[in-house]
Amino acid sequence: MNSSNPAFAIPQRHSLVSQAAASITQAINDHSWGEHLPSERRLCEILQVSRPTIRTALQILKKNGLIEIRHGRRNRLLAPSKQTTARRQSHLIGLVTHIPFTHLSVGTYRIISEMRTHLAEQGFTTEVLVCQADSAQTQRRKLTDFVRQNQMICCVLMSVSKELQQWCAEHPLPTLVLGSCHPEIKLPSLDIDYRSVCRHAGGTLISKGHRRIALVVPHSGVAGDLASEEGFLESIRLNTHRDVRASIIRHNGTAQNIANKLDLAFKSSHPPTALLVAKPADVFIVIIYLLRRGLSVPDTVSLISRDYDHVFETVSPPIAHYNPQDDTFTHRLSRLMLQLLSQGYLAPEPNLIFPKYLAGGTVKQVG
Repeated sequence: MNSSNPAFAIPQRHSLVSQAAASITQAINDHSWGEHLPSERRLCEILQVSRPTIRTALQILKKNGLIEIRHGRRNRLLAPSKQTTARRQSHLIGLVTHIPFTHLSVGTYRIISEMRTHLAEQGFTTEVLVCQADSAQTQRRKLTDFVRQNQMICCVLMSVSKELQQWCAEHPLPTLVLGSCHPEIKLPSLDIDYRSVCRHAGGTLISKGHRRIALVVPHSGVAGDLASEEGFLESIRLNTHRDVRASIIRHNGTAQNIANKLDLAFKSSHPPTALLVAKPADVFIVIIYLLRRGLSVPDTVSLISRDYDHVFETVSPPIAHYNPQDDTFTHRLSRLMLQLLSQGYLAPEPNLIFPKYLAGGTVKQVG
């Protein structure tokens, strides 16, 4: 094949970086070049993309063990290792989660089940690793053993710790984070835009006249929960009302701990008049707590759920919440997984979905 005009597709869809990397990978597999890649300038001409796009694409190829980047010299092609070859021939996908599937919310469980069914229809199998909140060293050892014992084509991380995200960022195994990445971690991810959601929710409560508001969120260290806190506090900073008091009520996920933390908030001199609650199950724990204290929703305390559960629309009054309608999340996940499996990688960037706010009947105008 003529190296001056290799036959591969010009990138057109999805992330331009991902498509550029896919095109170069295809040309490498077709033996379009000898031991070295063309120069960055020549690759820009061939693929009709910018030099920053080419440089980012080359970093992806380097992470996947396809090339050696040598500054000042032509980038060298690498022979595939036995591990890389075995991974390409594998049809096994690893699912790594911090909690057992039986403890997932109904919505999350449905999304994962649909993904696994769709992958099975395409001939792929999935293996699950539950990596609970042990020490960082223990978590990394579990993941290392899991990857070593299974020749996986790729890995899906489900809201795991920063340490496990960092492990995958440092290794060539193609990975998709189902959740948000910590700021310093560079991996492809898919999640609800919790920062924007909580900023919107805080602004909504303030616009309804509430001046003492609180975010009830797990003290998990998960990136999505940390982004929620950041967005919630931003809603206060962006607001012109100087008398707003905002607090973050962090808990360990148990009903008793949530009740204890709410006791402290409602026995204070400035109890909240409105709550933004993360996690569907915690919404009902909070409502039951309020009822036991004689606090009704929304007459005494307004409430918004950060997340979605189909039950929220069936109760009376309907619970205000954020809903990624029309299976947006499931469709985006399927598209990213097919792209990851066909190309062997995704660009290390976030894919964020902003769900629709459904007002329900649990937020009351005050003042």
